[in-house]
Amino acid sequence: MSVPERVRVAVIGAGQAGLSVAFYLRRFELVADEDFVVLDRAPGPGGAWQHRWSALKLGTAHRVNDLPGMAELGLSFDTADRSLPAREVVADYYGRFEEHFQLNVHRPVGVRRVSNEGADLLVEYEDLSPQPVEEQRVRGFFGRRRRTFEQPGRPVVPTSQLRASFVVNATGTWGSPFVPYYPGMTDFRGRHLHTSDYVDAEDFRDQHVVIVGGGTSAIGFMLELEHVAAGLSWVSRRPIDWLDRQELDLEGASAAVAKQDEAARSGRALPSVVSGTGVPKSRRIAAGIERGLLVARPMFERIEADHVVFADGSTARADAIIWATGFRPELRHLAPLRLREKSGGVTVGQGAAWSDPRVFLAGYGPQASTVGAARAGRMIARQIMAML
Repeated sequence: MSVPERVRVAVIGAGQAGLSVAFYLRRFELVADEDFVVLDRAPGPGGAWQHRWSALKLGTAHRVNDLPGMAELGLSFDTADRSLPAREVVADYYGRFEEHFQLNVHRPVGVRRVSNEGADLLVEYEDLSPQPVEEQRVRGFFGRRRRTFEQPGRPVVPTSQLRASFVVNATGTWGSPFVPYYPGMTDFRGRHLHTSDYVDAEDFRDQHVVIVGGGTSAIGFMLELEHVAAGLSWVSRRPIDWLDRQELDLEGASAAVAKQDEAARSGRALPSVVSGTGVPKSRRIAAGIERGLLVARPMFERIEADHVVFADGSTARADAIIWATGFRPELRHLAPLRLREKSGGVTVGQGAAWSDPRVFLAGYGPQASTVGAARAGRMIARQIMAML
């Protein structure tokens, strides 16, 4: 199917936030590829979940909430097989959701930039389908930061354009991994990997691994690598706030969401969610604590060729360092609109960018969860319909 040249609404991203917005636009009787269009960079359905490692099961991942309208298909993540890889279940359910509600998601399509075009917004994008001549990709310092070298004769992928009255940005954070700087990073002879680069525990067989981060991803890596790696060291910039309960309590979650909302409304950089919620002790995690595995050391001070050095002078050998240090909102393509504030964030209220009411950010700040994204979809769709 071809992408239309002009629509009322362009939705960028087909994860939970983008699909939620598209669902409610359909509920308001807008038609995909006539009134609105959904562009997604990924090769298939599933949002960021399709990129997660296969060992991450639905039962050990963060709770995945159902998309609005999913019950019509007889589907629910609450009743799904929790022993299956989360990426497979989510991709399957999202794919069926897209088909059932006729969302006509265009993929793989990469949006390069969004700019002003008079009363409209101009969306420039490119087809990311495999090209006849392969592109050489040289992996940069941290996995997803890549430099591209084009081979002679490689066909240039043309940039296409579409115009829209409104743009809903639902690109999430997976494409923008965050890695803090520490002295000696470039001197390290081993591998630097981010959560987004992690594929399989076997990649670290008989290696000494340092895992950085205080959230569930870091904990999951420790548990997966326990009987695979030759040595494991876990470090965190802040003490782990363990919660004596199986699941996250609503009070803690609400407080974290409130902090995210406050930051989004004031245009500040978004705070870490896990720092405001703590980590619940599931039975699996509690067992790891009891046997002495899940004990985090304070952050190291510097990195050397084959080890890290702590403040007390002690060291930990390292063949690989896994940076489970989170993500930042992926907003580079919106740079021409100059939405970002000097304080580091985008001022967003009720899902809309305050500096440009034509731009909505779904899944940003307090909406960055499967339940928050679903609510945001309805809120944003209603606002758009009121302005059309």
